[in-house]
Amino acid sequence: MEITNQRRTAKSPASRVGVKVLLGVAAAAVLLGVFALYADPQFVITMADQLWACF
Repeated sequence: MEITNQRRTAKSPASRVGVKVLLGVAAAAVLLGVFALYADPQFVITMADQLWACF
């Protein structure tokens, strides 16, 4: 049985920063989307009605 030595290539620090920036932008977009939904009064009323329907 032959064991092969597989090397894992380390990511450069620049690509790690790029991934972190991309994740930050994605998180900010999600938060802005949620904020936009809650800025609509009808959405807030609908969410409140659905919440009270659970009880």
